[in-house]
Amino acid sequence: MDNSSRKSNALIHESSPYLLQHAYNPVEWVSWSEEAFSQAKEENKLVIISIGYSSCHWCHVMEHESFEDEEVAKVMNSHFVCIKVDREERPDVDQVYMTAVQLMTGQGGWPLNCITLPNGKPIYGGTYFKKEQWIQILNKLADLYKTEPDRMAQYSEEVSEGIQSSDLIEVSQDQDFSEDKLDEILINWKRRFDTTEGGPNKAPKFPLPNNYDFLLRSYYHKRYSELKEHIELTLDKMACGGIFDQIGGGFARYSVDALWKVPHFEKMLYDNGQIIGLYSDAYKVFRKAHYKEVVEKTFSWLQNEMKDESGAYYSALDADSEGEEGKFYVWKEQELVEVLGDDFQLAKEVYQINSKGFWEHGNYILHRNENLEKIAEEFSIDEEALIGKIHLMDQKLMKVRSTRVRPGLDDKCLTAWNALLISGLCKAYQTFKEEKFLTTAKEIGKWIIEIQLKDGQLFHTYKNGASTISGFLDDYATSIQAFLDLYEITFDSNYFNTAKELLKETDTSFLNEENQLYYFASSSSELIVRKTETEDNVIPSTNSIMARNLFRIGTILDDQILLDRSKIMLSAVYNGMEQYGSAYSNWGLLLLDHVKPVNEIVVTGSNWQEKLQEIQSKYIPNAIFLGGESNTIQSPLAEGKFGGEQIFVCQNKTCELPSESIEIALGNVLY
Repeated sequence: MDNSSRKSNALIHESSPYLLQHAYNPVEWVSWSEEAFSQAKEENKLVIISIGYSSCHWCHVMEHESFEDEEVAKVMNSHFVCIKVDREERPDVDQVYMTAVQLMTGQGGWPLNCITLPNGKPIYGGTYFKKEQWIQILNKLADLYKTEPDRMAQYSEEVSEGIQSSDLIEVSQDQDFSEDKLDEILINWKRRFDTTEGGPNKAPKFPLPNNYDFLLRSYYHKRYSELKEHIELTLDKMACGGIFDQIGGGFARYSVDALWKVPHFEKMLYDNGQIIGLYSDAYKVFRKAHYKEVVEKTFSWLQNEMKDESGAYYSALDADSEGEEGKFYVWKEQELVEVLGDDFQLAKEVYQINSKGFWEHGNYILHRNENLEKIAEEFSIDEEALIGKIHLMDQKLMKVRSTRVRPGLDDKCLTAWNALLISGLCKAYQTFKEEKFLTTAKEIGKWIIEIQLKDGQLFHTYKNGASTISGFLDDYATSIQAFLDLYEITFDSNYFNTAKELLKETDTSFLNEENQLYYFASSSSELIVRKTETEDNVIPSTNSIMARNLFRIGTILDDQILLDRSKIMLSAVYNGMEQYGSAYSNWGLLLLDHVKPVNEIVVTGSNWQEKLQEIQSKYIPNAIFLGGESNTIQSPLAEGKFGGEQIFVCQNKTCELPSESIEIALGNVLY
């Protein structure tokens, strides 16, 4: 849209790409602030809190239909103070008002539109509204506020109490954990497996990498063949499906269908950071070259399209370009003929330019044919040569695609999402032993320490040289996890000490002393309630990440207080987690730490790095690693174990005889 003739609103001074998208709306938007609510009180107006994010397709649709419309803007500006919120910048605000809308309507999503009293307490809400419906609702609410303010106030109190009570969690101090719970989780979960296309037996389908981290580790312990088959099927279907950008790399946020065929084309950093780790771990188990290719292509996409000069990575790519969803990624058959020439017939088989790949309006979404062996035989070439040809075809298509109008880029860098990428890259380094993965993980770690961490406190977002918005629990939880991951592959004590210091700050600013869980927003929050996040979703819940962090640090330092706190946190979700394991998969990983052996592996001596790399290239998900040439982190587990080239494998503080042999050490690992 040409904004040259339009007047800007207050959002013109923001850095968020999502807020800036609305800076030329005729709606008099302001960003979230105490001043906005003060204005509402002074003018005795209701408040519209409209929440979305830059790559949200239906957010764009509602903006075009309503927020760019003068008639709508007149109603909004006359009767309301209008607040625009980027949910990625202010996930704390999103949590509160998403809960409110779910309580009021039974459903939620984005765009999220919640109308509140001047004090921020909700009275009405929903997601996407058509123009006429939106105008009608706003006029009715404005009239009700004039004629029945007491009734509105009473209702807002009821909703606010509902938001508060939705977080009431009872915690047992002496909960016993049983392996039977793990079996219950898996039995119930298996009923929801799609045994044909992988993933859940429903649509839409989200990648949910933590789900498959849990299932993969459960297979490692239990050796249930149906788990292995489901994981492999799912990862194969995702890697070959339209949800994966077959030529450019990177996964879309979800597939709208049950076939992994038609993606919702936006690409998010948090998904791809976690997926790199998932496919790296899966490669250790399945040894499929295609899994390594997925990791390599996704990493290349991040380097080519998502890297900020600061060393951090941007948040997202939009689904839309030129106003059309997916236009950047899809192909017409004639385009492919013109670009690939004599290779088109081969490409037609490789990318499934047929009914399987056809989408709409003559467009095809590239899918990878799973049976390359059959294609190689059909075209009389060996499989290695076929892979080389695919690589060359990818390059040709990428060259042409790079001339298209690109999807919008959300170029803010979020601490939490970058920390998730560190963890994924650490797994890639362990699996493939390629320095580029470790180097990149270290660069992001340096960005967090030198730019986002100031006076012991993290900032949430970064753009154009400025760190803004105080960190939330997700920033602290994922950063602690990331620095523990970096420590375990480098034995650099600075990473471990940073994790410990961040834990202290997290306890100070976020801990609920009554139930030992953590609030998402810090103690300085101005929200009507502070939410507590426990269900795992596309990103594991912040409390499950923190509970696992406490377990890891507690084990390394032999700190029973931290271990007990981790156990108390798990007990908060233990009763009932078997009903829907997908929402408690990260908690499930912690449960496995309690009911299955945890290997404490100490690698010492001048050649520790070579031995550590070899051990970590195996799939040992139930291990904590420490060591180096000296006990720099003062771990009781490592005390007395230095002075030679040795590997110690211990469980519950009891060690097997040390050995210089990797084979012997691996033989001592329990699962």
